[in-house]
Amino acid sequence: MKLGVFVSDFELTNDTLDRVGPDGVILVANGVYHAALKTGGAASPLIGKYSSLYALSEDLETRGIDPSAVDSKVKVLDYSGLVDVIFKDFEKIAWL
Repeated sequence: MKLGVFVSDFELTNDTLDRVGPDGVILVANGVYHAALKTGGAASPLIGKYSSLYALSEDLETRGIDPSAVDSKVKVLDYSGLVDVIFKDFEKIAWL
């Protein structure tokens, strides 16, 4: 299984993920904005698109996003959990 690490909050880069074709995505840096629930608006197109979607808790907190306020389809990980996912659950990684 391939894993994409998404660092951008820019929605037009989603087609890059489509070309890479990952099975799972980890949202880090500004990419964690895709995990946040939007009040009155549509969810990020990444939500529900991948079988595994993760967000780094430290990056959520740095951006003022409460980890409990992310979409329920996103699993929030700390750095230790991130390392486990990268090295135990996936074979290939694409940084986007």
